[in-house]
Amino acid sequence: MLKKLDQSIRTLNQQIDRNIMRGHASMKSRSQQMIQLFKHHQPVLTSIRENDRRNNRPSHQSSDILLNKEPVVHEEVTQDDTYLLLDGLLVTKDRLSSLKVKGDQWNVAVNVDTFPAITQKYVFKRCERCLNEDSTLFLFFPCGKCHKTDWYCLNCLTYGRITTCQTLYHLRVPARKIKSLETGFQFTSTLTPHQQQASDRLAKAIKTGERHLLIHAVCGAGKTEMLFHGINDALKSGKRVAVATPRQDVIKELLPRFQAVFTSVQIVCQYGGSDDNSKQAWLTLCTTHQLIRYKAAFDVLIIDEVDAFPYHHDQSLIKQSKRALKGTGTFIYLSATPRQALVKKRYPTCFVPVRYHGHPLPVPEAYFTRFKNTPLPRNIKEAIIHQRENNRQLLLFVATIKQANTLLPYLQTTFKNLTIEAVHASSDERKQHIDQFRLTTIDVLVTTTILERGVTFPSVDVFVLQADHDVFDEAALVQIAGRAGRSKNDPTGSVHFYFETYTKAIRKAIKAIKQMNALGEKL
Repeated sequence: MLKKLDQSIRTLNQQIDRNIMRGHASMKSRSQQMIQLFKHHQPVLTSIRENDRRNNRPSHQSSDILLNKEPVVHEEVTQDDTYLLLDGLLVTKDRLSSLKVKGDQWNVAVNVDTFPAITQKYVFKRCERCLNEDSTLFLFFPCGKCHKTDWYCLNCLTYGRITTCQTLYHLRVPARKIKSLETGFQFTSTLTPHQQQASDRLAKAIKTGERHLLIHAVCGAGKTEMLFHGINDALKSGKRVAVATPRQDVIKELLPRFQAVFTSVQIVCQYGGSDDNSKQAWLTLCTTHQLIRYKAAFDVLIIDEVDAFPYHHDQSLIKQSKRALKGTGTFIYLSATPRQALVKKRYPTCFVPVRYHGHPLPVPEAYFTRFKNTPLPRNIKEAIIHQRENNRQLLLFVATIKQANTLLPYLQTTFKNLTIEAVHASSDERKQHIDQFRLTTIDVLVTTTILERGVTFPSVDVFVLQADHDVFDEAALVQIAGRAGRSKNDPTGSVHFYFETYTKAIRKAIKAIKQMNALGEKL
């Protein structure tokens, strides 16, 4: 098996090398066209050479920076956008050469720091782009550029292969005038007393430059609304803000809400496959994976759903978020179920124990169920029939994609009078089905944990099948239960956990919800 794997890796490397050689051939034919562009980048190249000399690097590594192995789409940069496009960017040579900036347009000095893409000390390696230090995620290959055996990082291969012979460039604007930004702030809703308290605390943390603040708010407390005033104050004081979350569906849902509030601010939304991934702005919405593009770029970094997979257990993502924030910036963590690792750090915390409409969280009902011989046991089938009497939609959570694909045709055959669809990470029509469910044109939506948090549907009941599966830990079950009863017009909802083994996660999730409700009643 190892021999076959080695052969596969060698074949892949040979294909990559052939593509590189084709790129080199096309690069020579365009060299004359790049001369004028090279002249415009002379101020940048001078700064790069100076940094190269400090780092003991040959000067030719920076002087050929404009020679791209692939055609690039140049981005026109205006004078006002210079800082937004350059400050805090962490880029490869190809990305830097794609930034078409005329020297006479710059009103600030741009420093470019250079450093090796992969560093090595003894047998230990570190990818300076994704900050991966796991030795099992590095492979070696014969490099067609330097004609040596190089290492490359598997952890960030999605963003393009990075090797030991490559250089990373950190763009900085060390001196700039702080200007007030016109935000077009249009948030007129009235916050509850608990929301207002959290909003004021967040604004104070940003204003005073506190390093960390944790906002611990129950599901449905209205965490997004608590952010608006603090972000508005930060933008008006000339600070750059990023709101990041581990889930792509969450960031897509946040975008129209932020656009409706900040009507005069350009907002970029960055996630895998987004057209905004090469853009920069004062206000950035992104998945936590996209923070790999930044180093000391933001004055305020808000991590929503900080306990969600994969952020909470991926040290590379955590390191990248810390790197993306400036040394004097403020970290804001948002969560309904903060992990113990975060709680033990004892950061200043603002606690919001009640939902915005004042009603308690739905307490899940636990049902012992056998799943051995059927994907849809009889008691669940009867519960769905009974559930349809209250005219709510139904979110049906399953543990795996395979289970979702197996259950969907069974449900569609059993309930022919209902519109039933399924969504998961590999679903091609995921966005379409979620939008249809939000518009109530779908009655039952089968889903994996991709919808466990950060999404709001006005009136739903929630069933969790095989709630004893490992993927449903305590935090996931609490978040899933929080999908029900989120609307003030329908603040109640049914939550059912179906399982064969009453696990510790199920018991602790139900206990945590009851404790939160009891604390909310006291306040």
